[in-house]
Amino acid sequence: MNSKVLAESILKLVGGEGNVSALVHCATRLRFKINDIGRVDITKLEVLDGVITVVQGAGQLQVVIGNRVPEVYREFGAISSLLNDSRDSAPTQTRDKDGTVLGRLVDVVSAIFTPLLGAMAAAGVLKGLLAIAVALGWQPTRNSSYIILHAASDSLFYFLPMLLAITSARKFGANVFVAVSLAGALVYPSIQGLFDAGANVSFFGIPVVMMKYTTSVIPIILSVWLMSYLERFLNRHIHESVRNILTPFILLAVMVPLTLMTVGPLGISFSKIIATAFVTIYGFNPIVASALFAALWQVFVIFGVHWGFVTLFINDLSVLGRSFLKAATGPAVFSQSGALLAVMIRARDKKLRALAGSTFIASLFGITEPGVYGITLKLKRPFICAVCAAALGGAVVGYARSSAMSMGMTSLLTVPIFYGDGFMGFVLGCVVAFIASLLLTLMVGFDEAGHPACAAAPTAGPAAASDFAPAVPAGTTLDLAGERIGMPINGELIALSQVNDKVFSSGVVGQGVAILPAEGRVYAPMDSRVMHTFASGHALGLQSDYGAEILIHVGIDTVQLQGRYYRLLVAEGDRVRKGQLLIEFDLEAIAHAGYDTVTPVVITNADDYPQINTSNLRHQKVGDTIITLA
Repeated sequence: MNSKVLAESILKLVGGEGNVSALVHCATRLRFKINDIGRVDITKLEVLDGVITVVQGAGQLQVVIGNRVPEVYREFGAISSLLNDSRDSAPTQTRDKDGTVLGRLVDVVSAIFTPLLGAMAAAGVLKGLLAIAVALGWQPTRNSSYIILHAASDSLFYFLPMLLAITSARKFGANVFVAVSLAGALVYPSIQGLFDAGANVSFFGIPVVMMKYTTSVIPIILSVWLMSYLERFLNRHIHESVRNILTPFILLAVMVPLTLMTVGPLGISFSKIIATAFVTIYGFNPIVASALFAALWQVFVIFGVHWGFVTLFINDLSVLGRSFLKAATGPAVFSQSGALLAVMIRARDKKLRALAGSTFIASLFGITEPGVYGITLKLKRPFICAVCAAALGGAVVGYARSSAMSMGMTSLLTVPIFYGDGFMGFVLGCVVAFIASLLLTLMVGFDEAGHPACAAAPTAGPAAASDFAPAVPAGTTLDLAGERIGMPINGELIALSQVNDKVFSSGVVGQGVAILPAEGRVYAPMDSRVMHTFASGHALGLQSDYGAEILIHVGIDTVQLQGRYYRLLVAEGDRVRKGQLLIEFDLEAIAHAGYDTVTPVVITNADDYPQINTSNLRHQKVGDTIITLA
């Protein structure tokens, strides 16, 4: 399924645009804020082609897509107004009152920090590589090349309050440009100069405690949150003719000094308290702390509550310059990679092996959700083995007191962000977690029979080669190993060329057969997904598990009946099993209305197959193989 169709299908199953109050995405999942969860068809979402799984938690509906999530997210901007700035600027506090306190917190944190993570990871890697180059004597710090690259790596963190002002304003429904101006005032050179000088500062006689706001996190978020309330109050009481000037003027005049006098110092102090508290706990027993956090990290990821720790990571970086807690996530990621590699080695089913292989590669680059949701969690024992191995690797990381100098998704590419004291311990911890998970999973094993990838294998029975005649190309022989399409309607089989419609008989639509129906029921010809339906109910398109696209068109020109005499029993995106009833229609009424009831069954992507064979047998029953693809 292409990204646009997938986005359309997801939007339909979550209850439409009107049922979504907010939408963001992270590395692998779409995060919906839903108005009425009762309107969401979770069962159909979970089996939708392109969706790995669906998770409800932390006040969000999380649809796990995998690596394609940015593409699918962009398509929501084309098919809806969910990504428009006008929606982003709407106040969201009233919508966030539903759900738990933890859910609302995670929702806020994910909305504020998600847009920054890509750039933050890139800057972090560059900063780590520069640190390695300096440590090895490859690059002197006074060299102009180093100064330029260091500016590129450090600017995001230095001006972090300004970037957080943008995302916070969008989340809290505040004016983005006023919020950025507020943040800019906090990091303005002369303001920072007052802090560096240690001078006594006052604002019209009121003492101001100066703080350093570069790289800070909490002060600007709190300030923009308060500003959003003041802005809505002003907009309600200032006439629209002068609102665009007076509201920003009052916001800047009030919020900048208010932040410097109260919100800023409180935020900085709170940040230091959090950082000191964690350092105290971590210092008490870093081995146990890191082991426990590494073991639980993927559990946090499953429920989406790991976003609550992102604030702690970034706060540690801004206050301490390093994050010990962030380093413990490394073994958790690579332990899942080890488990996936073990599944790929040990699995007998080809499809499961292929799925494990692709998710293993993705996990090495930090994308663990497809592997966790699609493989290890479904097989259970590999996930447990990975958790145990992560704890072992986390203990090594804690013993070495490894830490991160920057944010970024833990992966092979971002290893440089962990450079510094304990770097080799971090590498060793990740290697230990990977190897231990691999060996444990290979030894413990798993039951692959219940995995969906194995259960989806075709179940059609054997057929004799004499029952078939080649359709494309002529003179070829049947390959019985090819995919088989069953008879969808009880009736009489005729050649597609005999259909009284040039579009079908000429093969323009695709290659296949036609059926003279004996009854008014259409059944699924194979395990598949419903690609397309029509409001008139006279036709539908299916896609098999192996990629064949099949169109079943009940009657000729029957679209003109506008749905009369048809009852469609499935919807786009539905997963259907072979033999499942799809359409009911009144055969006699359609014929009495003067329409030809012949039903073409065609392979619309016939060009993808070198050979398409159709049955020679005239009389068939539902489920009998009528088309074989090679």
